[in-house]
Amino acid sequence: MDPVQIISDYIRFPSVSTDPSFQEGMIGAREFCANLLRSAGLAVEIVPTPLHPIVLGRRTGPKEWPHIVLYGHYDVQPAEPLNLWTTPAYEPTVRNGKIFGRGSADNKGPHAIGVIALANVLKRNPNLPLRVTVLIEGEEEIGSPSFPAFLDKYRDELAEADGVILSDTGSPSAEQITITTGLRGIMGCEIRLTGPKGDLHSGLHGGAVYNPIQALVELCASLHNADGSVNVPGFYDGVELPQPWEREELRKLPLDDAKYREFLKVDALYSQPNYTPLEAVRFGPTLEFNGIGGGYQGAGSKTIIPAQAFAKITCRLVPGQDEARVYALLKRTIEERVPKGVRCELVPKQGSNAYAVCPPDRPNTPADQNPVLANAFRAADAAIGKHFGKKPLYLREGGSVPIIGDIKARTGLDSLMIGLFLPDSNLHAPDENLDLALVTNGIKVYEELFEGIAGKRA
Repeated sequence: MDPVQIISDYIRFPSVSTDPSFQEGMIGAREFCANLLRSAGLAVEIVPTPLHPIVLGRRTGPKEWPHIVLYGHYDVQPAEPLNLWTTPAYEPTVRNGKIFGRGSADNKGPHAIGVIALANVLKRNPNLPLRVTVLIEGEEEIGSPSFPAFLDKYRDELAEADGVILSDTGSPSAEQITITTGLRGIMGCEIRLTGPKGDLHSGLHGGAVYNPIQALVELCASLHNADGSVNVPGFYDGVELPQPWEREELRKLPLDDAKYREFLKVDALYSQPNYTPLEAVRFGPTLEFNGIGGGYQGAGSKTIIPAQAFAKITCRLVPGQDEARVYALLKRTIEERVPKGVRCELVPKQGSNAYAVCPPDRPNTPADQNPVLANAFRAADAAIGKHFGKKPLYLREGGSVPIIGDIKARTGLDSLMIGLFLPDSNLHAPDENLDLALVTNGIKVYEELFEGIAGKRA
């Protein structure tokens, strides 16, 4: 199997899950994925969903064999703006040691690496004592709306496994791979303020009517303290601070505040209690304003008091916080602070709780950690050190992958997450790419990982 050719052929299917006009590309990517699993020797089931079916591959065996779940997604982000691509988004091109194309890094390339490695291992050792369930969904880029129902339906089968392995997270460089040990959760909502019955002439009514934009910015400004902390009573209740070994692991990154500031092109970094700026983006809970609007947005001026204003908010959550509880706290706070003269509506959006797993042999490793998963962590550590030249870093990631938390909540399974894209992989942007060193070495790592879990090296 030529990995670059396989990934290139996969990229050619424009599998944009959010746009119904790409239905043909979704079908093509799904069939390609199913055939790739069949070529690896797995039995394939296409599981219908209300939107885009899930591809499920199985390698069965005796119950005493270890059982892992390999996760990925075949859907991709829209490629727009198309004019900013050096070469067309769905015409994969190799240049400068990278393969360019939409989905190369997120997530067709990384999960294909795992499947290719599995095929290689099973070809060498057809009797490898390892059960595998490969789960490739088609809705990750739109929030996986069908995934919870799928997990409920297949709960018993999946819960019988020993753990999940995936590569949908990043690493700082092609030489320094990260094993991700945590993902922040997310709570999203929108504040909508309404004042008068319609837009008003500011000369005729200004000074008598509370301007909804003024009310909105005052309300938003009240949600942070001067030290950068979130000013929502109860927001930090139960928050679990990172372990000392996690802070020490983060300090191994070749990045300090000055380099980070230069990378972002900002004059100063924000701060908040208990965390350095670099710690805050991985370990800290936040409340961010993602969008704000109201009133006249056109050229020139229009002297009005607008009838409405809105702000979009997301909170990144950490272990110890509950998404539903944080929403309730924020709702109560906003309702208490909204000025008289405007009406407030808080509209909930997407939400998920944080996820964290502790590698083996750490001070806070659970005593009842699944031994197969612990073995997988150790096998991955050894293989990454061998093929990438450095031991992996064990770091939480600041982003959210809600399905990982869903899997944990519904099946009890923990995940081993191996980062196989880089900061310059341009996820969700033009010229998305995957470093070929990650492909070559990633396949070797996955091969030794599968053999290590099975307890048998070919």
